Amino acid sequence: MKILVGISKAPDTTTKISFTDNNTKFNEDKVQFIVNPYDEWYALVRGLELKEKNGGTVTTITVGGTDHDPIIRKALAIGADDAVRINTEAADGYMVARQIADYAKDNGYDLILLGKETIDYNGSMVGGMTAELLDMPYVSVASKLEIEGRTAILERDVQGGIEVVEADLPLVVSCAKGMAEQRIPNMRGIMAARTKPLNVIEPSDAKGLTRVVEYNLPVEKGEVKIVDAENMDELVSLLHNEAKVI
Repeated sequence: MKILVGISKAPDTTTKISFTDNNTKFNEDKVQFIVNPYDEWYALVRGLELKEKNGGTVTTITVGGTDHDPIIRKALAIGADDAVRINTEAADGYMVARQIADYAKDNGYDLILLGKETIDYNGSMVGGMTAELLDMPYVSVASKLEIEGRTAILERDVQGGIEVVEADLPLVVSCAKGMAEQRIPNMRGIMAARTKPLNVIEPSDAKGLTRVVEYNLPVEKGEVKIVDAENMDELVSLLHNEAKVI
């Protein structure tokens, strides 16, 4: 089984966010980047588990410049067999999906796994667009995945219960919490990652369809008002006159 896993970088969740160029560009100065957790913990690790169970290979794919190499090496240290980096900066979700699809269409992958979203933009769009561009079936926000022959059996958390879905391979899946458990790279994996292939390829001519007009930070929280538990009239007045729905 040939498995392709999308890997992207994201700011560490403790990062203090700021912008430059009149609030049109994310300021990466002194930012600690990590592998996007949904890509690493769920998509990559489940891909490795399926390889260990059924045989095959796991290749990661990343759209980005040389600054993405450290996170790619971490994915290799966790256990991926090799990696592909498409040498261009990601403009938007469509452009990333197009680059992944253009690479994957001629390489015969049985399964393409991506995190359900990145923790910076939370767009949750790349998986669906990749599947559409490849004319493959797509299951979004899957929490479990098993392979039986050429059939995938998946579970999705839905309101009030769990939905069980079956789909034929090849297939694109976006992975959510529950798909797998995080793996920590060991020293052997870290050393092996140094010699595993990281293939840099030039992008196709696909361009982004959107542009950033402006970034804005959330409004800072105001002071907290404490209301006596017996003073319901004051509480009702504050809720009617001062509380804001965000």
